[in-house]
Amino acid sequence: MKNALTRPVVLALTGILAACTVPETGTANAMPQAVSPAPAPMQLERKPNIIVILTDDQGYADVGFNGSTEIPTPNIDRIANEGVRFDRGYVSFPVCGPSRAGLLTGRYQSRFGYDLNASENPLDTKAGLPLTERTIADVLKPAGYKSAVIGKWHMGNHPQFHPMERGFDEFYGFPNGGHVYFLDRLRNIKTAEAENGGQLYQSWLTVGREQVKTTGYLTDWLSEKAVDFVERRKDEPFFLYLAYNAPHTPMHATKKYLDRFAHIKDERRRTYAAMISAVDDGVGDVLNKLDEHGLADDTIVFFLSDNGGPLQRAVNGSVNLPLRGGKGDLFEGGVRVPFAMRWTGQIPKGQDYSHPVSSLDIMATAAGVNGVTVPQSNALDGVNLVPYLSGQMGNQEPHAQLFWRYTSNTRDNSKIGRRATVSGQDKLVQYQRNRMLFDLSKDKGEQDNLRGQEKAKADNLYKSWEEWNAEMAKESAISIFNEWTGS
Repeated sequence: MKNALTRPVVLALTGILAACTVPETGTANAMPQAVSPAPAPMQLERKPNIIVILTDDQGYADVGFNGSTEIPTPNIDRIANEGVRFDRGYVSFPVCGPSRAGLLTGRYQSRFGYDLNASENPLDTKAGLPLTERTIADVLKPAGYKSAVIGKWHMGNHPQFHPMERGFDEFYGFPNGGHVYFLDRLRNIKTAEAENGGQLYQSWLTVGREQVKTTGYLTDWLSEKAVDFVERRKDEPFFLYLAYNAPHTPMHATKKYLDRFAHIKDERRRTYAAMISAVDDGVGDVLNKLDEHGLADDTIVFFLSDNGGPLQRAVNGSVNLPLRGGKGDLFEGGVRVPFAMRWTGQIPKGQDYSHPVSSLDIMATAAGVNGVTVPQSNALDGVNLVPYLSGQMGNQEPHAQLFWRYTSNTRDNSKIGRRATVSGQDKLVQYQRNRMLFDLSKDKGEQDNLRGQEKAKADNLYKSWEEWNAEMAKESAISIFNEWTGS
């Protein structure tokens, strides 16, 4: 069964670095990669729906398609089994806010000075995604898409940063960085009047632009809203950003989900598993709704976590093994996440893709499959993944290199304490003055520092990082979290 939009639509699938970027006179994309010939356009019956399902602080090992047997995730695994598992799926930052800023814009968040979590001060007009940036919803709107954010926003609490001011048509969730899961416990605290982050965690949820009283379990509520959105928008192209806050702290789960893991003795791990299981149920409900309306072939579905599981602050019971480190680290455990993509009928199923891909590619893919252009001022750093996954680009890698920087927690947010570069299987990591080189093909856990034996390679990778960094913002464009004591 196909929906009402059955007129033929020609959608160009381009495979260059800054896919869908319109050059302006006298400018060029930063750090250009070699441009490959664009594949021929393909005929599609309709513009594809796009769903991005994002979890919060989920461990690399805590999904079935990455080998977990302790926490079954059959519905999440469907995305990988019916599409592509990205073994080397990276996010652009190892902490919530900047990672989401990169995903939503398709640009290194360092380009626009978003290198730490923004303050959650609801009165601060600098505490959020800069208004110069365009979101996926902004880019898709002219192509006729209806878009929704369901879940965690975390791109600013001031009204000017509200999702419905950033291209989205609907919003169900909360604007800040975390929330209590038991909705009966929430209080009527207006976001604009909150005095600290703790109050924001306990405030009523937002529907549209209004805070409303709700009941039930938050993860289930978000899943219900997602299913309802698909039902209502099934006859037009839609973009759904389903940003679960699970399994981010606080560790809350209902008896229904906890009972599934009574065999796990560690209480935190058991609650964590229950929270993941609740997400998996919701993912299944969304996928089943697509099947009900014959939309599976017409929908691109992404699944990923915003960063690795936390092993130090706000530990949630996650596991990143065999990777080193976790949330906040530029080691693999901080930036290499569970990542899968499905587009049945267009992308061969059952792929285990070994080349590095990035959360930045989601925007470029959404724009690329629609032939949408973005101005040079918002040039994309991601690539349209479809030509690579469909075999049109042979065995070419989507990215020659990927880069990270993590500024220190200082008031001006300008001192860089951590750096990293991935080039093929080589990875350079630098913490302060400690520079390390790893061969990920042999050392996935980043235990064997090869810098002493391969100093020239390490130096070349660092030079590439410096060239990239020279094109990033020199200072913060946002108010960072220590500007508001409650954040």
